[in-house]
Amino acid sequence: MLIDSHCHLDYPGLAETLPEVIERAAANGVERMVTISTHVARFKTYRGIVERHDRVFCTVGTHPHHAAEEPDVPASEIVMLSAHPRCIGIGEAGLDHHYDRSPRDVQRQVFHTHIAAAREAGLPLVIHARDADEEMIDLLTEEARRGRFDAVLHCFSSGARLAQVGVELGFYVSFSGILTFRRSEELRRIAATTPLDRLLVETDAPYLAPEPHRGRPNEPAFVVHTAKVLAESAGVTASEMARITTENFYRLFTKAAVSDRVADRTVSA
Repeated sequence: MLIDSHCHLDYPGLAETLPEVIERAAANGVERMVTISTHVARFKTYRGIVERHDRVFCTVGTHPHHAAEEPDVPASEIVMLSAHPRCIGIGEAGLDHHYDRSPRDVQRQVFHTHIAAAREAGLPLVIHARDADEEMIDLLTEEARRGRFDAVLHCFSSGARLAQVGVELGFYVSFSGILTFRRSEELRRIAATTPLDRLLVETDAPYLAPEPHRGRPNEPAFVVHTAKVLAESAGVTASEMARITTENFYRLFTKAAVSDRVADRTVSA
């Protein structure tokens, strides 16, 4: 099976027909998906989604675009909310110097808080990084010295150095539909040199639909196209890449693995 490790099922274009979106994903072999938090204040919405749909997990955190809206949410609150059995990660949080929708110092402050929450909760951090490679490298290296935490560089579109540092720190690298775009040769080279045991795939739906669906709303079913190009870049078959990325997902998101094992035992009983 495949897992869409990052999507936004609460967004317009997906939320209105969510049961059908999930069924189309399953019909394409996408058996699990993670709906990613952009506002801590919206956690009730994410919780509602995962409690209604057993193929879906969620995270809790503040996107850097919204850091100025939630600058003072303490790590303790994020950790408390993350205790929900189907909340498997912290974030997405990070640095976005492309749009700068929140002041950069506030983005950094909120990101540090999320790293602290990830450490305390023992859950992986979903990292957003755009046009901030050097600062992100410095910040992650500094934080790694303070104490270990697990993470994924989501929707990776940065330079090779950030991917390399991320892997050195023990992080995972997740590729989205951008990988399939005609002009993404450099990104495909980065994917080809990323260790197989550090690869994940995602849609970031409803954004960034892969070829051949580029230009229309994205959805989890379309992650199969990104996985195919990732497999070609890495020199393995599509079925091998599905197995590799699924194993990687459960190795990183251990809470999801536990949840699915419990569900399997319940069904068997």
